Amino acid sequence: MKKNLVLFILFIFPIVAYLFFATGVNSFMFLPTVTRSVPDLANWKSLNGETVTLNKKITILGFTGNELVKNKGNYFNLNQKIYNKNRDFKDFQFVMVTPVGTEDQVREILRGLDDLTDTSKWRFVFAPTNEIQEFYNALKLKGKLDSHFGTPNVFIIDKKRNLRGRKDKDEYKEGYDASSNPDLYNEMTDDVKVILAEYRLALKKNNADRQI
Repeated sequence: MKKNLVLFILFIFPIVAYLFFATGVNSFMFLPTVTRSVPDLANWKSLNGETVTLNKKITILGFTGNELVKNKGNYFNLNQKIYNKNRDFKDFQFVMVTPVGTEDQVREILRGLDDLTDTSKWRFVFAPTNEIQEFYNALKLKGKLDSHFGTPNVFIIDKKRNLRGRKDKDEYKEGYDASSNPDLYNEMTDDVKVILAEYRLALKKNNADRQI
């Protein structure tokens, strides 16, 4: 009896455990697509007059509205809980869609973030409010922009410009509330890991295919 138990512990249990965890990982390896082929941002410029694109980038997309300084806590939350943990990934970026006329507020936000981190992958693009609303509508979300053309929610956009999010029962989680620590810690942190792991897996597969 003891011999059989020892054999089970040494050989059978590790295999069962591996299959259990492997199945769990695979079932959560890909985030569902909420909206396909969202528009690009190439017509808008950054604070430095540069063009910013969503193409071939994993993007955390936000809509600041025209009260950035009032809501600056959201950006510091995102910076500490999401940005700093993932900014070393080559194709990762933060893009904040911001109304024209808020340039000074953006500079103030960036000065504060500069004291904490390398902000080279924080990008603010400026657009007229009617164009911001039009772009937001193209995301086909249930949530709406507020009267200041902003929202505390941020969104995950993959390299093919698809909006991704987890499915909760019968509905998709469209975005993550930057003002909510549990939302960032418990859900967004995990989902960003999943989307990055998805691309690491694809990269490894492509490299393996080239060696065959």
